[in-house]
Amino acid sequence: MWRRSFSNATNASTALKEKKWDALVIGAGHNGLTAAAYLAGSGLSVAVLERRHVIGGAAVTEELIPGFKFSRCSYLQSLLRPSLIKELELGRHGLKLLKRSPSSFTPCLDGSYLLLGPDRELNHSEISKFSVNDANAYHRYEKQLESFCKLMDPLLDSPPPETAQNGASFNDRLKDKLRKWAFWASFMRQALSLGQKDLVDFMDLLLSPASKVLNKWFETDVLKATLATDAVIGSTASVHTPGSGYVLLHHVMGETDGECGIWSYVEGGMGSVSSAIANAARESGAHIVTSVELKLIHDALIIISFLYMNMALYVHVSICYALEIKLNFLCYFWNALMMMVSQLMIKDSGTVNGVLLADGTEVLSPIVLSNATPYKTFLELVPNNTLPDDFTRALKYSDYSSATTKINLAVDKLPQFQCCKLNHPDAGPQHVGTIHIGSESMEEIDLACQDAVNGVPSRRPVIEMTIPSVLDKTISPPGKHVINLFVQYTPYKPSDGSWGDSAYRESFAQKCFSLIEEYAPGFSSSIIGYDMLTPPDLEREIGLTGGNIFHGAMGLDSLFLMRPVKGWSSYRTPLQGLYLCGSGTHPGGGVMGAPGRNAAHVVLQDVEKP
Repeated sequence: MWRRSFSNATNASTALKEKKWDALVIGAGHNGLTAAAYLAGSGLSVAVLERRHVIGGAAVTEELIPGFKFSRCSYLQSLLRPSLIKELELGRHGLKLLKRSPSSFTPCLDGSYLLLGPDRELNHSEISKFSVNDANAYHRYEKQLESFCKLMDPLLDSPPPETAQNGASFNDRLKDKLRKWAFWASFMRQALSLGQKDLVDFMDLLLSPASKVLNKWFETDVLKATLATDAVIGSTASVHTPGSGYVLLHHVMGETDGECGIWSYVEGGMGSVSSAIANAARESGAHIVTSVELKLIHDALIIISFLYMNMALYVHVSICYALEIKLNFLCYFWNALMMMVSQLMIKDSGTVNGVLLADGTEVLSPIVLSNATPYKTFLELVPNNTLPDDFTRALKYSDYSSATTKINLAVDKLPQFQCCKLNHPDAGPQHVGTIHIGSESMEEIDLACQDAVNGVPSRRPVIEMTIPSVLDKTISPPGKHVINLFVQYTPYKPSDGSWGDSAYRESFAQKCFSLIEEYAPGFSSSIIGYDMLTPPDLEREIGLTGGNIFHGAMGLDSLFLMRPVKGWSSYRTPLQGLYLCGSGTHPGGGVMGAPGRNAAHVVLQDVEKP
């Protein structure tokens, strides 16, 4: 900290001001970095502007407790598009995936448990403990979902076939019609190859509640509940909400090294995904700038504190530590005031001309891509009265609700689950995958959801626990571990308290720890420290409107041609030169990179027009 240099910050700021860029990207989340990599790789001069001191957005690694590196928001990888990994050569740029097998462990209070993973024989053996019929049906269920994923796969890597907006030239409208014809012809060929029965089953999955889909296949409560968590993860929906079946499908669309549906840890945490993409972008010439003003004010405050402490050698170390905390608080407060991008600059003709920084600096470019949420982009960064009223209204009333809280823990030992005889100090198969806590039946998940509907955090939260340090030895000290808790359901504004109240926050955290204690006695005593991000924290820290991890709900009314709003699904916006490239666009949330890649291709297509 003491060795920070002013020169890097000054040079970065100077470079922004002295050049008119071909394209600017707002936000260095993984999608913004992806867009920058493709644009720079095509020869455009590109600058990425990041508000925070670290790149990655929600795909970020932060050392919040000395020696422990947390994937602070997103925590697993599977959805990152294979085309992107190959084209940007992310392996060469540092991306290393750690496959999990088994991938799922669900402990039960009655002493039973369920392990699932990519091993077909393991799955059959484990499910047979509860139901032989379910064990026989499980492989067929997986194969059907795989066939549906193959149908959806081409849709993810291409922009939606949006109708050309009024004012387009005859040639553009003709090209648009030809592209749409080719798109729908290809999709229909693939759909018809499924056959009528599977096609009807596919529509049933899209429209039905996850509970209906899973009840049709299985009879075992714990199996259905384990699978149902994929249908409600990150949403406010219940397992009984129509359309939740699609979210179930969305979370099995991914792969790891060609193996469908396999989720993995990333060595170094999820920030390594963003770092690998950033390395590819920089290699192609992209210029990535984090919060320059924060670095400058932080260095000045640190020097003042250093001088002060040298003049007062008697000051106790705890006071020095408290001073450092206060300095960090001042820095974050300064960062909030001096956000990198204050406003988009729009010409009288309705075209983008660049961005205005909070200190008044103008950064010029005829093309701006926003990786921020649609709400933040259009209702906070775009000047008033520059967008059509119907467009603004649609964005204003889009669903950004969230029920997600992320808790990151440093622990001095692994949790020991009393339901299984696999317990030993070292990691066992129960520690490798996602551990489902409080998810023994779909009714239990629904009750947790109903608490949030009634305005209070779940009395028995649904918790997905992961322990990446079991496979990744780079993120924690020897013998100690990093634990991620993805918790539902927690309303943005609880009716019985406030997330701004430290006692209220602590009470909820302890409720989560106590629930885990029921399955793994002694868990609470292993905690060294923790970091908790409630929905308002996710909004403030990471920029996720409403705390929604997908940049907006993933309901059927908010997907494909309807994302972010009807008529504007092709990454273009009503303002010429302004594009969206984040998860608020097609194909939606998760660490996919598809929105950034698709948006970059649309920009390049527009740049090539005569």
